[in-house]
Amino acid sequence: MVRLTRLAKVAAATVAVLALAGCYTAPTPEEIEALHVSSDAEPAITADGGIVTFSPSEVEIETHLSYLATALEDSVDVYTEPNGEVQQTIAAEDVLTVPESTPLTFLVETRATGWYEVHLPVRPNGTMGWVRASDVDITTTNYWLEVSLTDYTLTGFLGTEQIFETTIAIGRSDRPTPGGVYYLRELLEVPDPDGIYGPYAYGLSGFQPVLDSFNGGDAVIGMHGTNEPERLGTDVSSGCIRMSNDAITELATQVGLPLGTPVFVDEL
Repeated sequence: MVRLTRLAKVAAATVAVLALAGCYTAPTPEEIEALHVSSDAEPAITADGGIVTFSPSEVEIETHLSYLATALEDSVDVYTEPNGEVQQTIAAEDVLTVPESTPLTFLVETRATGWYEVHLPVRPNGTMGWVRASDVDITTTNYWLEVSLTDYTLTGFLGTEQIFETTIAIGRSDRPTPGGVYYLRELLEVPDPDGIYGPYAYGLSGFQPVLDSFNGGDAVIGMHGTNEPERLGTDVSSGCIRMSNDAITELATQVGLPLGTPVFVDEL
């Protein structure tokens, strides 16, 4: 687990959040609109009120293109469907350790005219909802991560090219690492780089399915370094994904993953 509550107490003085701006390409409004009307978009569903929803184009699927939605304000209303009822309001202060420094970002699942269906960093894991296009900025990335719980590996890709691989430790049987689709919600530089979290910790959009809380904070699933590298390749954590300090440093400072990058965790 990433102990977000404890980290938040020292955030102002010692925790740096790396938003990694410039590591992904932001399409212009004209390009976004063109995607919505392009013949490659393959319209799939017409929702109530005439909202046309588009499935990914073949090019997007082949290049593993993901859309990332960043809220324009420090909170955003989430709807049950386009033009539907407000499902909930997501506030940065409720889901981020350093909300004043970290953009409130979501991974887009579905695109529609004037709307985006996004993955939400809330319980239960896998919760999604719709946000208005006018409430978010849209960027794109071809980065994605794949976590194999059976092989104890985390692999990074840029499109179809493998760019990173490392051995990991995962949750033990009574506190398993949950499978599913998640995304990087934040990146923290840890105050004590030689401590249990290593020098960096990513907070994912998912939660430990067994624990309601962890050491006084919510049981958020994280990816971080470790001061016990000899235990990599085993089931040892409370659900977090551990890797060597060199590996997490490379991910955080050299690979350049944007917040919102999808993380696919296989099911055991």
